[in-house]
Amino acid sequence: MIYIGVTGWRDHDRLYSGQFSSRDKLMEYAGHFPIVEVDAAFYAIQPKGNAEKWVNETPEGFQFIVKAYQGMTGHLRGENPFETKQAMFHAFKESLEPYIEKDKLAMVLFQFPPWFTCKRENVAYLRWCKQEMGSLPCALEFRHQSWFASPYFQKTIDFLKAEKWIQCICDEPQSGEGSIPAVLETTTDDKVLIRFHGRNVYGWQKRNAENWREVRYLYRYNQQELQEWAVHVEKLTQECKHVYLLFNNNSGGDAADNAKEMIDLLQLEYQGLAPRQLGLF
Repeated sequence: MIYIGVTGWRDHDRLYSGQFSSRDKLMEYAGHFPIVEVDAAFYAIQPKGNAEKWVNETPEGFQFIVKAYQGMTGHLRGENPFETKQAMFHAFKESLEPYIEKDKLAMVLFQFPPWFTCKRENVAYLRWCKQEMGSLPCALEFRHQSWFASPYFQKTIDFLKAEKWIQCICDEPQSGEGSIPAVLETTTDDKVLIRFHGRNVYGWQKRNAENWREVRYLYRYNQQELQEWAVHVEKLTQECKHVYLLFNNNSGGDAADNAKEMIDLLQLEYQGLAPRQLGLF
């Protein structure tokens, strides 16, 4: 099964008419796509009430990919609100309970920063994270090339398989050590995740610029690029039961359009989506 969606549901204006408030957008979003990434969880561990609201607003088969809190992946730069790592992980796992109870948790996405390099202590931390998460499905996205450099490539893949990490395949600009190649490998036979970040090399390099968030993911995939990926996706379905695609190239509002184009290319027809609201006319 192939599932296609985008990261977040609030910033994709082409999906909504002016009649929708931010509170209603998830319900309308679920009429277009069967999955979504909860990126808000990265910035703050969400209250359970939020997750309860979201699972109740979406149809039975809808699934969430919840991004791990930034303190869990080494992104946190301000004050740490938790006394210990264990307390942080415990709070995060508690926040997942509404998704789990409704069978709507596709996976948790651990996205590590570019300074998280392939070295012994980081491998040990990944092993500890997986142990803390228990049987919950967890995907792993690297942002430093060292994990897939020739001396460690196969060791990284073998480690992901041994620890049962879901492989996160990335399409992103190839811009030095702070980006990774698209590694078309599956590490579990159940799930694999593909995230499309765009190919804006200039924007990818402007990490310290004032408007870097606005330009980093400013990219629209053309039909040839999507067709090439459609072939890869079809191949991955032969190796893995469930293939998840998330488009993150939304600085210019292109993610939802590209996601819909990919649905058409793969000739997918999703059953059980939420009913869409009709306009006035």
